[in-house]
Amino acid sequence: MAKKAGLGRGLDALFADAAPVEEARRPVGADEGKSSKASDDTENEDRVLYVDINDIRPNSAQPRKYFDEAKLGELANSIKTNGVIQPLIVRESSNGYELVAGERRWRAARMSGMRTVPCIVRNFDDKQNAIVAIIENMQREDLNPIEEALGLKSMTEKYGFTQEQVSASLGRSRTYITNSIRLLKLPEEIQQYVSSGQMSAAHGRTIINIPDKAKQKEIADKIIRNDLSVRATERLAEKVKDELRPERKKRKKASDTDKAKSAEIAAVERELMTLLGTKVHIDGDDKKGKIELEYYSLDELNRLIDSLRDAFR
Repeated sequence: MAKKAGLGRGLDALFADAAPVEEARRPVGADEGKSSKASDDTENEDRVLYVDINDIRPNSAQPRKYFDEAKLGELANSIKTNGVIQPLIVRESSNGYELVAGERRWRAARMSGMRTVPCIVRNFDDKQNAIVAIIENMQREDLNPIEEALGLKSMTEKYGFTQEQVSASLGRSRTYITNSIRLLKLPEEIQQYVSSGQMSAAHGRTIINIPDKAKQKEIADKIIRNDLSVRATERLAEKVKDELRPERKKRKKASDTDKAKSAEIAAVERELMTLLGTKVHIDGDDKKGKIELEYYSLDELNRLIDSLRDAFR
């Protein structure tokens, strides 16, 4: 039985830079209905094949939705001069091959006029195909924050990965993963702002907890129009939340009568706010006190609990 390629081998093994090169083999079904699959998948697993570029179709599970045409043009010019340095990863399909990783290289190679491209064929099932596509893009930092969030959500919801498994696969903390997925709570129009780079993911996380969608949009527009920093956005978001919650306003007035906090405590509050993605209030002195974390839903509470658990592992 052919040995199944596993995700645990890592991308270095998947890409197999030093793999031997073979002549291109014909796609499945191209030779009088006979399969082009090698008789010994284990033996041929890391061989590089030159495949007709028209026999390859895009990955249906590709997390990346936007391809910068200018950057593709630059890559195409490089490929004209140097060729495709790193093989594409593909799997066999009913009508040829399906990309697993390397869609930018495939698109640029088409633009450059290449007829064949170097490929490594992997025997991946649908789950492995999707996960490798996500991991490859994230490790290369090729995804915008919303594409990344959708990929992470797909790993946990569609393919049943726990956040611990996602964390181990990508080398990112659970807090990072949770905060990334939280961006999908933003209205679609604001997600588009983040996707296009008009505002950062940090800006987006700052306004997630504002309970009024219209106010979220209002602040997002101000961020873009006035080029607000994340700190300025935090202050604006807190002001809006105070206006929307009278009890918060009362507490804020009461706190204003307290003695001014030290610069050190204020700095710690800001740091914890950035790390945890919620309002943090420290009340006390150098002998005793308390730290308050605000949450606005059960999901938000569970996220904070997970973040704190990660911190003490």
